[in-house]
Amino acid sequence: MKTLHGLAFAAALLMGTAPVEAANFRWGADSDPGTMDPHSRNVTPTTSFLSNIYEPLVRRGRDMKIEGALAESWSNTGPETWRFNLRKGVKFHDGSPFTADDVIFTVGRTKGPGSALAGVLVSVADAKKIDDHTVELTTKGPNPILPFELLGWLQMSKTWAEKNGVQQATNLQSQQATYASTNANGTGPFTLKSRIADSTAILEKNPGWWDKVEHNLDQVTFNPLANPATRVAALVSGEVDMIYGLPVSAVSQVTARPNLKVIKGPEMRTMYFGMDMSRPELIDGNIKGKNPFADKRVREAVRIAIDAEAIHNVVMRGFGVVNYIMAGPGVEGFDPAINTKPVGDLAAAQKLMADAGYASGFETGMDCSNDRFMNDEAICTAVVAMLARINIKVKLRTQPFSQYVKLINPPYETSLFYVGWGGATGDAHNYLINLMVSRSPGSPRGLFNVGGYSNPEVDKLTDQIQVELDPAKRRGLIGQALKLVRDDVPYVPIMQQVIVWAAKDNIDLVQPSDAYFPLRYVRVR
Repeated sequence: MKTLHGLAFAAALLMGTAPVEAANFRWGADSDPGTMDPHSRNVTPTTSFLSNIYEPLVRRGRDMKIEGALAESWSNTGPETWRFNLRKGVKFHDGSPFTADDVIFTVGRTKGPGSALAGVLVSVADAKKIDDHTVELTTKGPNPILPFELLGWLQMSKTWAEKNGVQQATNLQSQQATYASTNANGTGPFTLKSRIADSTAILEKNPGWWDKVEHNLDQVTFNPLANPATRVAALVSGEVDMIYGLPVSAVSQVTARPNLKVIKGPEMRTMYFGMDMSRPELIDGNIKGKNPFADKRVREAVRIAIDAEAIHNVVMRGFGVVNYIMAGPGVEGFDPAINTKPVGDLAAAQKLMADAGYASGFETGMDCSNDRFMNDEAICTAVVAMLARINIKVKLRTQPFSQYVKLINPPYETSLFYVGWGGATGDAHNYLINLMVSRSPGSPRGLFNVGGYSNPEVDKLTDQIQVELDPAKRRGLIGQALKLVRDDVPYVPIMQQVIVWAAKDNIDLVQPSDAYFPLRYVRVR
């Protein structure tokens, strides 16, 4: 009987259909999505989770290649126009049809007040409905990568939003709570059954999903488990089937158990330290009337003092890829020729500090999450000691990412911070337009340029990259921009993360390099 069951399961896999037996799947992650509103927070824990409920026009498949989701096909119909042919017969979870009206509505909502995803559509000048299943987006000049920019852009029902008074995105910065922040109505493979903020969320299979079902899940139970030890204990005890975010210190503990497995792979995300360069004085420093980080010599000293290789070898135990520019290996536009270790030793860093007038150093605060990135608190603690060697006394403040994220959003209330950027498009332009161009009030450009870095030449190159159609020329422009940023030192990149998950050995899943967790590929054997 057991053999027959195995044959039936194998046959189901070969046919691409779900096995007869459905399953419940329980998993835990290092942070809570924070909201159910798909346009109010632009961080991976939120967009990844909600991508199981809501869907974009285009998505990545198992092999990370772009493929159709709510759009069946798309084409560049003119130098500044992209036409998307929408999938017919798709319904939202409430039974209403998905049409071009929903896409046009989502454009307005994404660009409107409260939205944290306005940068996704920064190049879009206009959206036009051609018919019920065709939409045309007009860009501000040619944009060769627009479909890639839309990978994390989740579509919302116009009718549902109007019915529930959520035509605008929930403004998390002002502590706003709306119907959309606690409820959801997408087109995706799973529906939201219930959610308790910072606690359990339960998803159920969407029986009317338009796509071929590859998973075998009836119900999914999610719990945020911020404490690493608690997360590992939940897996070891069998309380959960999988954890997203296995501490490197627990890898040997998991591999020692015959019924558990470690799942790891490279991630496109660059981890970096950033500095406030724009305020006349640091908000939590001891130097009055001056901002030490506004001096390039100080920033260069910080870059030398932060030993990326030591962090990689000691704190990360080899889990990661040392990286010295903002867009690392695997990102379109990465240039190994400029990915070089900072020149100089500790004595050179101390001389730079003295030349800038800070031989005796200064004090500053530093903000870090303690539950979002691999070993985030340990890395920040190590950097406190590294900066002390050049007489920068750091007051470290760590907190859960749900609170920390408020500091790195407007009005940017931090002096020194540690965070990562993955860039949903997989293209360096995404890093430039979000992190490195000058901030522009009322515009999404530079929205995540926390330190206020500004270089007109970088701005100009970023604009050229956005419209350049020749791949070779485009890569050359990206290299120029990344080199300028490297030399200006608004950021100190240290590595690309390795994604490390753990699961029971009867769990099959896909681990994409964008660190999303697509439940549509999960099978419980």
